Amino acid sequence: MRRRQFLANGTALLSVFIAGCGHPPVVLDMDGATANDIADEVSMAPEPDSEEYTLVTSARGNGSATRSGAYELFDATNIVRMGDAFYEVSETRLESDETTVYDVRIDFDPDDSTPELGAIEYDDLPAADRNRLDSIPSEENTSDRGRRDIGIHYGTAEEVGNESVFVPRQRYDIIIRGENRYRVGVDTRTVTEAEYRYEVTEVAPDVDTFADRIRERYSFELTDLSDAERAVVEEATDGGYFEDDDAFRSVIDRIRGHEGIDVADTFGTWLVEYERAEYITYAEW
Repeated sequence: MRRRQFLANGTALLSVFIAGCGHPPVVLDMDGATANDIADEVSMAPEPDSEEYTLVTSARGNGSATRSGAYELFDATNIVRMGDAFYEVSETRLESDETTVYDVRIDFDPDDSTPELGAIEYDDLPAADRNRLDSIPSEENTSDRGRRDIGIHYGTAEEVGNESVFVPRQRYDIIIRGENRYRVGVDTRTVTEAEYRYEVTEVAPDVDTFADRIRERYSFELTDLSDAERAVVEEATDGGYFEDDDAFRSVIDRIRGHEGIDVADTFGTWLVEYERAEYITYAEW
């Protein structure tokens, strides 16, 4: 049940409606935490082929690195794990300018699949398009999602490069995949693109050292609980507690009296010690 915030890059679904599952109005979920769990809760580990990884590696080796983009890369967390070491990343906005970004819309069930610009087989698309359109279902893998429109964020013309058959100039408006024909539209919008400078500082050489620093700041012990409060906590460590009763509220008040790792108006995450064990504790109230 623990809620985490992730930096989302690349493909963005702009118009897919996803049916959510039922959710209780309150939650107390306590997951046993190792040093790695604690480190993961407050840091990110970028993939080797990601822009974040490239920037941190470059800044670490050269003292700094720069990038142009329409958004910050490290707005969710600025602590990055590279191997066993942890780094704090400073992201400084230097200057900005307006630029055009492109979004490609896919209609999976068009009323008219006759091309106006032209039709292209999915397998004939250049890599720049296939990599972005991999959410298109194949004939063997269709689902409810295949009957809905989606929008895929392509980015600026510079980010896309020269290979795309849709951006910046649209050459086809129908994609053929097996027996299916999808209509393609291209939208543009103006955004402010900025230049950013990145610098990194090592904050811990290994997982245990980093976890100890997180413990020093956030960890606290739940003690002197009443029988009712103890029952709430015991259930929270064994799958979660979901009853909005006086005992739950009392435990939540105790937890909220301490600094949390990530806290909003109605939910938050804390590092709690209970009965000599550590827990990443997520709560909604």
